[in-house]
Amino acid sequence: MNTSIGRRLEGKVAVITGGAAGIGRTTAKLFTQQGCKVVIADIQDDLGHSLCNEIGPQMALFVHCDVTKEDDVKNAVDMAVSRFGKLDIMFNNAGIIDPPKVKIMENETSDFERVLGVNVTGVFLGTKHAARVMLPAKQGSIINNGSVSSIVGGIASHAYVASKHAVVGLTKNAAAELGQFGIRVNCVSAFAIASPLVRKLVTKYDDDEIEKRVGALASLKGPTLTAQDIAEAAVYFGSDESRCVSGHNFVIDGGFTVANTSFGMFSH
Repeated sequence: MNTSIGRRLEGKVAVITGGAAGIGRTTAKLFTQQGCKVVIADIQDDLGHSLCNEIGPQMALFVHCDVTKEDDVKNAVDMAVSRFGKLDIMFNNAGIIDPPKVKIMENETSDFERVLGVNVTGVFLGTKHAARVMLPAKQGSIINNGSVSSIVGGIASHAYVASKHAVVGLTKNAAAELGQFGIRVNCVSAFAIASPLVRKLVTKYDDDEIEKRVGALASLKGPTLTAQDIAEAAVYFGSDESRCVSGHNFVIDGGFTVANTSFGMFSH
């Protein structure tokens, strides 16, 4: 994708949870290239500080943030306003997955609750505190990181699939409420990429094998889904180009969920 055309987020300020690595890191770098100042909120302090140093202090700030703790999320949002003067974009990106136990009888309640704590409560808290500072401005974009697991089952753990379905429900409900105040809420749901989270799910495959298997399942052949594609979608939802889009679950999956190809109807 061409990211050199214009600066689509010029003058905007964003908070990115889970911003120190993976999709969050790629998005933080792309946002700043597009003119957006970012607060990187993460529990990985060393990675977060390193990324801020790479981007530069004029454009990036790191804040330690555990998204399951309301005070941490509130502080990240308040730091954005304190340092950069406002908040235009909240990217609720932080997410985890539990051990890949297929049988529900073998799943631990503690693992299930931990995943929902980060993936759902974290999104709730990010939305709540973003709305708190966006309401007076009567504008803002809240972007939630979903997954193809938000619309289909059978491709991840019970906890993860449940959490991503919940994120879409929360996205729609928040959009219904906050739209009257000029705040947009959308979800970006991608298929698997070779990210730290996916590597925990499919430990027996290396990055090349993950990409190969994902590509084989996609209806669209040719391109390989990467973190950059997800970051590009976040740029769109954070920019004024999507000013009339809210409550949408935007799926980036190479056509994986568009059809059940088991019948082989279009195979050659």
